[in-house]
Amino acid sequence: MSGLTQTRAASFGAAADAYERARPSYPEAAVDWIVARGARRVLDLGAGTGKLTRHLIARGLDVVAVEPSEGMRTQLSRGLPEVAVLAGSAEAIPLEDASIDLVVCGQAWHWFDPARAVPEVARVLKPDGHLGLIWNIRDRRDPWMDAFSGLEPPHDNSEDDSENPRVGAPFGPVERFDLPWRQSTTADALIDLLASRSYVIVLPQDERAALMARVRRFLETNPATAGKAEISVPYVTRCSRAQRRAG
Repeated sequence: MSGLTQTRAASFGAAADAYERARPSYPEAAVDWIVARGARRVLDLGAGTGKLTRHLIARGLDVVAVEPSEGMRTQLSRGLPEVAVLAGSAEAIPLEDASIDLVVCGQAWHWFDPARAVPEVARVLKPDGHLGLIWNIRDRRDPWMDAFSGLEPPHDNSEDDSENPRVGAPFGPVERFDLPWRQSTTADALIDLLASRSYVIVLPQDERAALMARVRRFLETNPATAGKAEISVPYVTRCSRAQRRAG
């Protein structure tokens, strides 16, 4: 992982409030697809502020959350005080061997070093345990979303990883499921959404302010968003799952 990538990966705590306010949740059908049948004890890895954790708790699962950012952990604990929240990373999970039925990861697998994370995830999983990955990707087939996304500075993003997540042995084949959907939100929430992106968080303050001003002008003038109290945002939720091979 490059120095810039490490800086971006560590940046989210500074924008945890915006992340919690603006990042979308996940469609129930997508969560159902990544939650393996029969799983009881689940690790939410890179849990952030608990967007995915809430869905797991609602399903009656025994959930432990692992998150490297102190700011994110604070937000998660504030919203879900009943959940065990541990400091750790995908490369160093603070759990015992073969103690988890299912590891899930929402919007974070692309931040991990797969050479270290894959064997570590396999270590904490029980034989024949499962890994479930999920991303919300803005659907740029919608013209206004394509124009909105084009305002952002050049950056690498999670789309390649969500298309073809790097897993490999000791996991079996990776299955995919894509679910298009729309979220109703506001212009202010879209500003917060952009502010929660790592490549925006790390911008110099003047560049970040100029970007936010351009985005606000866009939302005030684009026919799809101007003057609307509620804005329909198109997403595709990309899901992947794989089973750990026993032995």
